[in-house]
Amino acid sequence: MTTQRTLLENGSIIDGLGNPPVKGSVLFDASGILQVGMIDETTLADTTLQRIDATGKSIMPGMIDAHCHITFDEPHSNDELFFHRRPGLAAIIAGYNARKVLQAGVTGFLDADCIFDLGVDLRDAIEANVIEGPRMSTGGYVMLTGVGGTAGRLLPDTGTRGYGVVVGSRDEIVAEVRRQIKYGVDWIKVHVTGIIPRQAEAGEIQVWSLEELRLVVDTAHQLGIPVVGHCRNATSTRDAARAGFDLILHATYMNDESLDALVKHGTPIVPSLTFQANLADHGELVNAAPELRAIFRREIEESAVMLRRAWDAGVPLLCGSESGFALTPYGEWHYRELQLFVEEFGLSPLEAIRCGTSEAARALKMYGKTGAVKTGMQADLLVIDGDPLADIRILGDKRRLAHIFVGGRAVSREPPRPRAAIGGWRVGQFAERALTWDMAHGHD
Repeated sequence: MTTQRTLLENGSIIDGLGNPPVKGSVLFDASGILQVGMIDETTLADTTLQRIDATGKSIMPGMIDAHCHITFDEPHSNDELFFHRRPGLAAIIAGYNARKVLQAGVTGFLDADCIFDLGVDLRDAIEANVIEGPRMSTGGYVMLTGVGGTAGRLLPDTGTRGYGVVVGSRDEIVAEVRRQIKYGVDWIKVHVTGIIPRQAEAGEIQVWSLEELRLVVDTAHQLGIPVVGHCRNATSTRDAARAGFDLILHATYMNDESLDALVKHGTPIVPSLTFQANLADHGELVNAAPELRAIFRREIEESAVMLRRAWDAGVPLLCGSESGFALTPYGEWHYRELQLFVEEFGLSPLEAIRCGTSEAARALKMYGKTGAVKTGMQADLLVIDGDPLADIRILGDKRRLAHIFVGGRAVSREPPRPRAAIGGWRVGQFAERALTWDMAHGHD
């Protein structure tokens, strides 16, 4: 029987495991990576072989984005996200955007919370080859207390809105975890911190008790499903680790106590600082307020030292871009978290690539199965025109993506058709600021 195989020849192989690059070739098919390094040509008999010359290029695992909101469609505000979306159209557009993510070199991603519980259906459509997209793991609605998450009073006291479901009693918590698992989620997500209006100066504070967090974990783990938490202060990170969370998003503003909890429990972190960095560095291009830019720059600077200490202590760091907002549009910034790991945390490019590939495979629940150029792994691969170890930023230049493979299959490079405006989908603004008499008469 003839087998279709692909041979990437004579490239610089970056294995995604942190080992120094080696010159060699990679042989693979739909079943996975068959050989790496020097290829035994005698094994190529009776095969249909596609040879690709990778001389002068880098062969590496596809990037895995451990924090990507594929169903949000780049809102400019929570108001737009919560009140200007429709379930059917949101699902169709999410499929359109998944292809953009794939064509940026992302061969897998985690969408931990999604609007209208759409993630399960999108994942299943990708796996069934109904639409083209990266490997996907997904949550459903993020679980919130009545205090809310980062959207404050836009969230209801009960029920669902946007990407969230509000739960109160122990019975409601257990019922919601079980409901999501019944419908097929890969992860349960909890918004452990939120903003309280009269305490806004404190930033996000913990809005779940340790007992409640343990209840979520115990219920989910009983049914074989891991739990991920949004944590943006010290106590939330500490208590999520103590409760047995399997993954923590952000973990910013940590202290020694929260770091100790992470180290003790080995809880992986997805810092997801790309959103903050984009606003801090490029906010003037989108008319962001200078004070907001300063707040986000401070969050990066004040968190970088502790996140680096976590890495040095053996805590896994995963790359996640939080793509899905106007500041992090699909297909544009997935690489940037790797860049921040180098520039802000002081990791080497080799270490950052490990965080964005083999370590990030934890978010897919495929750790040890993909994210590495190694015999037996899934053939999720990139061929890069250039050397990302010399400049990690080239991973953001789609013109340098010579080839992309998922599951041994070549990805179409035909870009999606440009979208036209959709009525009611975006927030319509009368103006960016109020038109006063002084302004109109040149006194402002």
